[in-house]
Amino acid sequence: MASGNMKDIKRRIKSVESTMQITKAMELVASSKLRKAKEKADRARPYFNALYETMCEIQAENPKFLSPFTRRSGDGKSLLIIIAGDRGLAGGFNNNVFKLAQARIEELGGKEKTDILPIGKKAVEFFEKRGYSLMSSYQNICESIKIHQAEEIAQSVVEPYVKGVYERVELFYTEYVSPITQQAVSRRLLPVELKAELKKTRALPVYEPSAGAVFNHIVPRYITGMIFGSCVDSFASEQAARRNAMENASDNASEMISSLSLMYNRARQASITQEITEIVGGASSAE
Repeated sequence: MASGNMKDIKRRIKSVESTMQITKAMELVASSKLRKAKEKADRARPYFNALYETMCEIQAENPKFLSPFTRRSGDGKSLLIIIAGDRGLAGGFNNNVFKLAQARIEELGGKEKTDILPIGKKAVEFFEKRGYSLMSSYQNICESIKIHQAEEIAQSVVEPYVKGVYERVELFYTEYVSPITQQAVSRRLLPVELKAELKKTRALPVYEPSAGAVFNHIVPRYITGMIFGSCVDSFASEQAARRNAMENASDNASEMISSLSLMYNRARQASITQEITEIVGGASSAE
């Protein structure tokens, strides 16, 4: 009986060791991808920050100018761009952004008043299964997204907004705060929100053909940058969440192996003690 129990414990130890090898490998892969994603985001950020500052300057210098990107339009319908992962095994990474988006959808009047543009396989699956109206969908692009892909998404958003199809466009994604902390956040893309603070540290530029024309030309590129940066940030957050999840899984597997090893040693000791007792008992009866 003890021998059979020992075999079961040994089999479980080998199974847990195999699982731990997988979780360790996934943890290393996630760490490598996280580093590359953060480098990509850091390289892109200065350019899009410059675009934002230029738009703020234009609005501050021309407070009365009108732009289709700064006023509300449409019939009250909203478009939500929701960025999630393409894979699971990342803790609560996907669920956190879905909960935030669903709460916002209820605030905006429910499914009838909102369209969804999901980015990431998990986002597409989540909203398709629940019967939401999808304007379009994108899968497996966040890891290797290029600026022209972000521009294509931005164009598909800007055109219906300008035509009055949507009153507002909002972006939901997971912001990378630190290797330990990732936070689901929302940003309003359209109408554009600007902090109109005029900095008089340099001479005011002259915009040709006009400030409004330059502003309207910059906004789609700014939206492109927001989508690009959010996809990269979301991917980095996904890798950080997956690394943390796999690290916890590896630690739990290690604890389980220690516990099973202790059980195995106890069973082995009991088996040896039983054998010694049987030998002593047999020798005593022989006398």
